[in-house]
Amino acid sequence: MLKSPVTYTNPILPGFYPDPSITRAGDDFYLVNSSFEYFPGVPIFHSRDLIHWEQIGHVLDRASQLDLRDRLSSDGIYAPTIRYHDGVFYMITTDVRGIGNFYVTATDPAGPWSDPIRIPYGGIDPSLFFDDDGKVYVTAQQGADYDSHAIQYEIDIATGQALSEPAVIWRGDGGPWTEGPHLYKIRGMYYIMTASGGTAKEHREIIGRGPTPYGPFELYPEPILTHRSMEHPIQYLGHADLIEAPNGDWWAVFLGVRLVGSDYSVLGRETFLAPVAWSEDGWPMIDNNEGLVQLQMSVPRVPGSPVGSPAEHAGEPSLAEKEEFEGGTLSLAWTFLRNPAEDSWSLSERPGWLALRGQAAGLNDVAPVAFVGRRQQRTTAEWSTLLQFKGIRDGEEAGLCARRDEAAHHEVFLTREDGQNKVVARLTVRGETRIAVIVPVYTDHVYFKIRSDEERYTLCYSLDGRHWTELASETARSLSPEDYVRKMCFTGVVVGLYASGNGTACEASACFDWFEIL
Repeated sequence: MLKSPVTYTNPILPGFYPDPSITRAGDDFYLVNSSFEYFPGVPIFHSRDLIHWEQIGHVLDRASQLDLRDRLSSDGIYAPTIRYHDGVFYMITTDVRGIGNFYVTATDPAGPWSDPIRIPYGGIDPSLFFDDDGKVYVTAQQGADYDSHAIQYEIDIATGQALSEPAVIWRGDGGPWTEGPHLYKIRGMYYIMTASGGTAKEHREIIGRGPTPYGPFELYPEPILTHRSMEHPIQYLGHADLIEAPNGDWWAVFLGVRLVGSDYSVLGRETFLAPVAWSEDGWPMIDNNEGLVQLQMSVPRVPGSPVGSPAEHAGEPSLAEKEEFEGGTLSLAWTFLRNPAEDSWSLSERPGWLALRGQAAGLNDVAPVAFVGRRQQRTTAEWSTLLQFKGIRDGEEAGLCARRDEAAHHEVFLTREDGQNKVVARLTVRGETRIAVIVPVYTDHVYFKIRSDEERYTLCYSLDGRHWTELASETARSLSPEDYVRKMCFTGVVVGLYASGNGTACEASACFDWFEIL
């Protein structure tokens, strides 16, 4: 009897989850992503079948590991690599504009992880490789644009001390931004795999192989993963990592973007999965402009499932959720904008509510802001909340915000001006902020909602939670990473709750009863 294939939906991690890296311990897979200016840093996920992933924590979850308080947006944590060796997990990454390259260790991937062990060389995107002879190598990107290349050196894994001088081992395929290097030893050969072309339309994954960890590496003449020459709903493919399943199958995780039209996406770079086929002469193949990577995938089998197991993941998973703020912790999907200031948030101050104490900084500032949010995971969605802001003073504000960075965010909020409470819709586009609408209200309880589709974000409020008033809308492109002005943007939209004293800390807390995603 013929067996049915297994189907699954790409991306396996929808929304702003870029630069995936993967490792395996026995039958368990673990995956990490970049987090940039958001805290805690480096979300970590667990799976037994590569399709269904559960977040189990963050690798960098305390200030002694990661201090982002003065970090610009799209700086911070770049391109982590996770590896497992001899009972220990290692995560190596770069804190851009911070402490540079470092790694941390744990025996339990859910944590706690160690404080950083710094390493001396490399620009960004370091990776670790444990060779059969006990030597450990760091492979990292160095240089910029067309001079970007990979360097490598040996380290003492206990201390991070370099045991050799860095050597240039790989210059890629002649394109710009040879980055995200990973070194593997497979079937007796050493493979170096990197991204090339920059993380946009020309993005691609390339590979070389050689007889030693330092090569010399023969370049495979074509990308092993790209959609750069195709009209396809998934673009920007690259920055991949390979993994072998217990049954001997090979897989790749990598970033991609679901573009709206042909030129922008609000979701940012997401995590995709595809099988790897090996050519007769020993090269791993994923998808070189063939359209093999699809939104709906069909494969003979996945790890942890027998051949022909039923399709449990067909169709887009439901991402609807309502958080009631019960209990003492936020769910792991929440993320703060930089390290939250001490006592700036609480789930115990008013049980069943999230209390945010606004800081002096606002959404346009590069500083700790009282903002906590969730990654946008669908282009068509809505987010809503109920705010109570008792004791509000003139100039203070709190509400609901869709954020890309300091230069692009849209919010609807409650504030006070000349002794009068007011609901305000405000739009920041390409670094320019304007007030769209001001509505006087005679209450400190207000419902807020943001709706999005492929074309626009719409800001709404309600006084009873049933009858909604649309206050303002703005193009979706205005929050896309592609619409940056001065500084490149590497993040997707995060929608969240915030409060600000606009120059001084708020005296009272803004309290949010729930947060719903539909």
